[in-house]
Amino acid sequence: MAIMKIRGGDLDLVEYEFTSFSPGEHIRPCGLQKDYRLSPVAGTVVVRAPARIHLTVLDMNRFSPDRPGGGGIGFAIGVYCTAEVECTPSGIEIDYTRKPILRHFVEAFRQVVGYTGGFKISAHDHRYEHVGLGSTSTILTAVAHALNTAVGSPLTSDELRILLGCNFVEETEAGNVAFGFETGVGPAASTHGGMAVMGDDLTLVYRHAFAEGKRAYIAIPASGVSSAGEKEFDLLMNKARTLDYRDRELKSYLVLMDLIPALERGDLRKAGDVIWEIEFRGSKRAEVEHHGFEIYRYMAALRDAGLEFVGMSSVGPSIAVITDRSEEEVAAILEKAGLRIAIATTVDNEGLKVRVEERA
Repeated sequence: MAIMKIRGGDLDLVEYEFTSFSPGEHIRPCGLQKDYRLSPVAGTVVVRAPARIHLTVLDMNRFSPDRPGGGGIGFAIGVYCTAEVECTPSGIEIDYTRKPILRHFVEAFRQVVGYTGGFKISAHDHRYEHVGLGSTSTILTAVAHALNTAVGSPLTSDELRILLGCNFVEETEAGNVAFGFETGVGPAASTHGGMAVMGDDLTLVYRHAFAEGKRAYIAIPASGVSSAGEKEFDLLMNKARTLDYRDRELKSYLVLMDLIPALERGDLRKAGDVIWEIEFRGSKRAEVEHHGFEIYRYMAALRDAGLEFVGMSSVGPSIAVITDRSEEEVAAILEKAGLRIAIATTVDNEGLKVRVEERA
């Protein structure tokens, strides 16, 4: 694959070889490999995990495809991915359109917990790929918890998040995989629900219920700009890093001193004010401007119409709106701005659900 240049400043230019490999190679055990007492369940484990809105990374300089982390904030929404896993005597059978990413994590999980049997896996994602709604991290979170439950739950949810983050990959056109960007926000929000605040090294710093009783609306503006693969790498590893050198302290301060207290009070409007400020700061500014200033025009129009909470998710272009207003009111506001409601739902404050279906 391509060799990408990373520039963090006038005297900070390095090259990164964006290499691909076969699923199951370059496994990172993360210090979790040991002698676990496994007890495979008799039946099919079914996990339903909510997708996430990733509001911002705190410092792009603290993560890369070789280093998960960077901190961040995000929340779970009522859009779901589902995984079904059954233990088998041998072999790996995967029913999913993006098999390489699942196969790679399955091999990482088997190596860490010492499972020598097989798995039959069926996965169904939310079908909103590469628009900022975390399709890859959500389906991996669902599969990870299903695998773990299927063999007797040897790993904790925190350990699963670390194993996922360190082995997070995206597939290539040739059917191989390459390490991707992972802050831990997606797995934390999907697992626990509500709003999650992450520190570096995939550390869950804070989790709280968010926007209870409110409605969540997602608009997906048209964008001719790619937010995946080499385009994503170039965005996150260059302009975003430079801007975070300047604004990372401010973003962290806003989260600690303003956002978390607003979440504790249930003050949606204040939380929205904080996120709106962050939209213009550091790496978040780079992500928004990646799609052109039209995204800012859209979000400003929604804010000017009085919607309490407006923010672009991840590298976009999806825009999340949280409000007390009815779907009809929101649809009219979006239409006036040149948008439409793609998803009408709520914030998921419960997180993923696990059940075991016994064999007949």
